[in-house]
Amino acid sequence: MRKTTTTGLITLICMAALAACEGPAAETPDPIDPPPTTDDDGLDLPATPYNYAAIELPAHFQGPLAQDQDNTPANNPITNDGATLGRVLFYDTALSKNGAVACASCHKQKDAFSDTARLSLGFEGGETGRNSMSVVDARFYRNGRFFWDERAATLEDQVLRPIQDPVEMGLTLDELVTNVSAQTYYPKLFEQAFGDPTITSDRISRALAQFVRSIVSYRSRFDEGIEAVGGDIQANFPTFTPEENAGKALFLGPAGGCAACHLDEGPPHPPPRRNNAFFYIAIPTNNGLDATTDGDDNGLGEITGNPQDNGRFKSPSLRNVALTGPYMHDGRFETLDQVVEHYNAGVKPHPNLDPRLRIQGSTEPRKLNLTPDQKASLVAFLKTLTDEKLLADPMYADPFEKAAP
Repeated sequence: MRKTTTTGLITLICMAALAACEGPAAETPDPIDPPPTTDDDGLDLPATPYNYAAIELPAHFQGPLAQDQDNTPANNPITNDGATLGRVLFYDTALSKNGAVACASCHKQKDAFSDTARLSLGFEGGETGRNSMSVVDARFYRNGRFFWDERAATLEDQVLRPIQDPVEMGLTLDELVTNVSAQTYYPKLFEQAFGDPTITSDRISRALAQFVRSIVSYRSRFDEGIEAVGGDIQANFPTFTPEENAGKALFLGPAGGCAACHLDEGPPHPPPRRNNAFFYIAIPTNNGLDATTDGDDNGLGEITGNPQDNGRFKSPSLRNVALTGPYMHDGRFETLDQVVEHYNAGVKPHPNLDPRLRIQGSTEPRKLNLTPDQKASLVAFLKTLTDEKLLADPMYADPFEKAAP
């Protein structure tokens, strides 16, 4: 991660908590002076903002089902200037207590806006309580709740919480406004985004949420394949290898059963109400990582107090999943092969296990009994969801790092 320099990076509210956040509360550190300011903004922004508001998405991202999954609120639509401000905030280390970390420290573009560490490091080197979930396609998580335990009701709520976390970024909202106001490049950006240069925590929240919602993954080999067959996901994709098509068939069919969770909308909508774009499980669920309810982390159950929610967690999108390991809320699986093997033969009989992972008519978890070749083909298919263009797209890149002359 970058150190704060006279450039005065604007640390952002590290969306580290989009997936991490929620470890044992640490003592609030002694106050530290805000990062230094500078007259040279050091920003590499285009004269005309990038098109964040009207990205041209392919057909399978459109239609009623796609619109139904979009959690963008009417009072905070994505605008080009708002998302530009959010991009600067996302990469600015001035949003942390000592100028050491930004949102992007835990959500790296090259790693599909996730973190390859099991637990991310906060501004003083402390570990977050959970693995940092990718923020890609956050806009399309239907119920609009965030963090693994869904304690944030909206993305606008979520983006401010890591800033205030004593491990992650360590600021109060008043300190946040003070730090951002101290940077000379913000008044103009706030005026362009909101009509005047007033800086508030609400506007910081709204700009960050706009930028995160703009990060959409739609240019993978899977997207090329489904476009090539006119949207028929069941057809063999001419752009796929035989192994990848075999893995897709396993993912969609009963032998693998993956689509029943990751594409079908789920309760209250029974199959086949399906959107072939987002690869989200629509509700927090228990996937049988553990057998008992007395674990250190009960996820949603710790928020609701309902024992039936113990062990239930929000799931990230499968898009770019080959890049977002380690996997699960605690990062227990290092590889996709381990994840596939969990669903093949490792699901535990937790009392709250999702019914879709049980033997029909039984409380016991089902086993897939896949062959080694089948498991390899499933992993090969999941790798087709990697969006290489997203990983290098300048509209999502660090605006403090100027291109080499």
